Amino acid sequence: MDAGGNSGGSDARDGLNYPKVVLVTGACRFLGGYLTARLAQNPLINHVIAVDAVAPSKDLLRRMGRAEFVRADIRNPFIAKVIRNGDVDTVVHAAAASYAPRSGGRATLKELNVMGAIQLFAACQKAPSVRRVILKSTSEIYGSSSRDPVLFAESSSRRRPAREGFARDSIDIEGYARGLGRRRPDIAVTILRLANMIGPAMDTALSRYLAGPVVPTIIGHDARMQLLHEQDALGALERATIAGKAGTFNIGASGVIMMSQAIRRSGRLALPMPRAALSAVDSLWRAGRTTEIDPERLDYLSYGRVMDTTRMRTELGYTPKWTTTEAFDDYVRGRGLKPIVDPDWVSAVERRAVTAAARFGR
Repeated sequence: MDAGGNSGGSDARDGLNYPKVVLVTGACRFLGGYLTARLAQNPLINHVIAVDAVAPSKDLLRRMGRAEFVRADIRNPFIAKVIRNGDVDTVVHAAAASYAPRSGGRATLKELNVMGAIQLFAACQKAPSVRRVILKSTSEIYGSSSRDPVLFAESSSRRRPAREGFARDSIDIEGYARGLGRRRPDIAVTILRLANMIGPAMDTALSRYLAGPVVPTIIGHDARMQLLHEQDALGALERATIAGKAGTFNIGASGVIMMSQAIRRSGRLALPMPRAALSAVDSLWRAGRTTEIDPERLDYLSYGRVMDTTRMRTELGYTPKWTTTEAFDDYVRGRGLKPIVDPDWVSAVERRAVTAAARFGR
């Protein structure tokens, strides 16, 4: 898929002002690694520098192609030297993580996310060569509640204060990015608020939550979910890197899928329970290191979240390839999720129940 979704964004004839030297953080994670590979394949980009605190696997290093890998922790002032010596004009910050590393807890995660962003943006501010900064953010900054609008616009605000967690980190990081834009108005700062991502290869809290044979749900709630295919997330980041369009953009697929629909389409079994009971179940999951449901995610599982993506299409010039339902179905196929209950049997039972009800009604 090209950089502009359906718009041919990687063609030199599109009039875009291509970057010359791009630095990508979080290069050993899914989005950072695959974005590095895409950018390295673009002949109109002179040089790509991939940065991460850990060394990439041999397979990932091979995929990065001609990109240069630099092992560096962005919390260290050394990142400024990398940017300065590399004459970097475009920085893509894709390193923020939503879950704590095994060797640390919430405090470690906050330091990695927030302190890393502060040091990186300070380095960008001091580097005269930098002209573009692209931040991978998240729709989680909007939160989820019963008082949410039908669609969150980029100007929308949360209905509830952000708790400690990835949402709080993301709000802070966005603030630092906008601060960079104010101090260096010659830098185009692009913030992409990605919807919950899903796909056959990317491991997320949502993909793990929906992969189990039994999916606990909250009684009385059926969340509205807008998803984003992992490949469309990469496409949006690539488009933003090449376009250099300043501003904040909601990035999500068209359409909505209800939690109950997602569970049925994946052949899982729903287990409705009170919110407090789901929190107790989460403590067992944490012990098994399989997934994590913090209060923010419990709100999401209750109410969901859907964004207005008009600006993504009209201003950024990007249109996702997959709809929300198509992205979810590709995740089910790619993960090889086998129905716990035969869907044909369920349909037959439903048909018989409807027929019996009709007869009883007559």
